[in-house]
Amino acid sequence: MAQSQQPLTGKRIACLAADGVEDVEYTQSRAAAEQAGAEVHLISLNSGEIQSMNQDIDPANHYRVDRTVDEANAADYDALLLPGGTVNPDRLRMSPQAMDFVRAFFQQQKPVAAICHGPWSLVESGMVRGRTLTSFPSLRTDIRNAGGNWVDLQVQVDNGLITSRNPSDLPAFCAKMVEVFAQGESVRQMASA
Repeated sequence: MAQSQQPLTGKRIACLAADGVEDVEYTQSRAAAEQAGAEVHLISLNSGEIQSMNQDIDPANHYRVDRTVDEANAADYDALLLPGGTVNPDRLRMSPQAMDFVRAFFQQQKPVAAICHGPWSLVESGMVRGRTLTSFPSLRTDIRNAGGNWVDLQVQVDNGLITSRNPSDLPAFCAKMVEVFAQGESVRQMASA
């Protein structure tokens, strides 16, 4: 690919995920960023590997963790990717270190992309208030209770925050993620933790 076709060349993306991540949301989002020229690191709660799932119930693949959340620093990355799966963000939101990592991207005004159940980390980290986003429909009440505006759209962008509902939205999600990450559009620091 020519440089002009790789809008994320020179960018480093942190992908925060744990056991239970939805395989297609992790692999397709990561592939889109890498094909656009980004260097992507898998950040997780523990070293070793994580186990992905298909539709939350069928084991899929194992992926090598590049750094633990304790080793990673948001300052070393240009953007954050939060894939879904029900179990993955539920595990992440139980980790204060993981939520501090998510919060740091907002504090540093770096773009963030979350799909499906990924926005649970945004709710838990206090980064939803005053923002418009979408997610898997079951998070609608959580987002509203956290002060966010939930919409039922294929992809929603709110000042550097990109969200989508489910795996069928991946083409639109990946395209918008690459576009916003390339622009380096910053997320507004408007939510309170």
